[in-house]
Amino acid sequence: MMEGAALFWTATGILIITYVVIISDRINRAVIALLGGSVMIIVGALTQDQAIAAINFNALGLLAGMMIIVGVARKSGLFGYAAITAAKLVRASPAGVMIVLSLLTALFSALLDNVTTVLLVVPVTFVIAEELAVPVYPFLVAEILASNIGGTATLIGDPPNILIGTAAHLSFNAFLLNLGPFVAALLVLQVLVNHFIWGIHLRAEPERRERLMGLNPSAMIQDRWLLACSLIVIGAVTLGLILAHQLHLEVATIALAGAATLILLETIPHHHHKHADLVAHAFAEVEWITLFFFVGLFVIVGGIERAGVLDWLAQQLVAATHGNPFATATGVLWGSALLSSIVDNIPFVTTMIPLIQHLDRILGGAQNLMPVWWALSLGACLGGNGTLIGASANLTVAGLAEKNGVRFSFVRFAAVAFPMMLASIVLAQLYLSWRYF
Repeated sequence: MMEGAALFWTATGILIITYVVIISDRINRAVIALLGGSVMIIVGALTQDQAIAAINFNALGLLAGMMIIVGVARKSGLFGYAAITAAKLVRASPAGVMIVLSLLTALFSALLDNVTTVLLVVPVTFVIAEELAVPVYPFLVAEILASNIGGTATLIGDPPNILIGTAAHLSFNAFLLNLGPFVAALLVLQVLVNHFIWGIHLRAEPERRERLMGLNPSAMIQDRWLLACSLIVIGAVTLGLILAHQLHLEVATIALAGAATLILLETIPHHHHKHADLVAHAFAEVEWITLFFFVGLFVIVGGIERAGVLDWLAQQLVAATHGNPFATATGVLWGSALLSSIVDNIPFVTTMIPLIQHLDRILGGAQNLMPVWWALSLGACLGGNGTLIGASANLTVAGLAEKNGVRFSFVRFAAVAFPMMLASIVLAQLYLSWRYF
C-alpha cells in the first residue's frame, strides 16, 4: 500500500488527469471514471476493499430505484398528462413552460432529494419540448440549476444539509428559516436570468401551440391501472424519503422497495408469459452509464480522501482565517463552492464538519459558529451548479438527455453554469454578511 507524500501526489495526479480527460469530452465519462478508479487501486492508493467501501451504494440504489419507478410510470401516460396540464397553464408558451418547470423543480427539490426530483421532472420536459418542437437543452439546464438551488433550502433537500444538520443539531425549521428566504430570492433571480438567456429566444410555431392547447390531458393516459399504481407508489416513496430518518431507513431501501412494488403491480393484469418482458423493460430503464460513472468517481474521491488531500485543503482553509468568524465563514463559503464544483460535496462536507466543530471555543461559542454552518451549506449545495460533475442531479439529467439523443458537453454546460454559480456565491456572501455580521 502506498503511503505519505507518494500517496498524496499520486492520488492528486490521478484526479487531475481524470478530470482533464472528462472535460475534453473526447471519451465517455463513465469509461474515464472507471479507468481512473481502477488506476487508484492498481498503483496502491486504495485496496479493493477500500475502493468498495468508498462507493456510496445508498446513492446508487436511490438512483436505480427512482429510474425504474419513473420508467415504468412513464408507460401509464402520467408524464404526458402532467406535461400537457403544465403547458396549458401558461398557454403553451415555451418561456412560460421554462419558468413553471423551474419553480416546480425547486419546490420538489426542497421536499425531496435533487435526484428524485429531476427523475420526475425531466420526462415531462421531453414531452413538452417534443410537442412544441423547441430545443430541450435550455429547459434541462434551467432544471439542473433550480434543483440545486431548491435543495439548499431544507434539511432533507441535499445530502450535505443532512450531514450538517445531524452534526450541528439543526432542525428542518432552522434550515428553512435561515436559508429559505435567501434561496427563494436567489431562485427568482435565477429564473429571470434563465428567461433572458434562453426564454425570450424560444419560439414555438402558432400551430404547435394551438395543437398543444387543444389536447385533452386525459387522452394521454394509456393505462389507468398502471397510472393508479404509479401514483400510489410515487406518493408512498416520496413520503418515505421525507420520513426516512424517522423510519430509520436508508433512501436506497425506500426507492428500491418502491421500484420492486411497482414492477410487481404492473405485471398483475398480464399473462404470466409476458411478465419476463415487463421486468426486462423495467430494468432497461436504469441509466447504467450514469451509475458506473458514479462508481468510478466514488473510488477516485475515496483515493484522494485516503491520501489526505481533502483534509489538507480543509485545514488550510480554516487555518488561513485565524479564528475570525467573518473570515472563517467567507473562507468556508468560497472554498466549499469551488471544491464542490469539481469533487463530490459529500466527502468534503464530511471532512469539514469535525474541523468546524473544533472552532467552537476559538470563535467564542456555538452562536458565533452558526454562520459558518450556513456558509458550509450554501457553498456545498450551490457549488454543485458549477460543473456537470458538481452534483448527482446534474449527471442524472445529462444521462437522461444523452439517452434521448441530446448531448451534454462538460464545457458547454460549465460555460453558462459556472459564472452563474459564482454570482450565486457572491449573493450568498452578501446575505451572510447582512444577516449574521
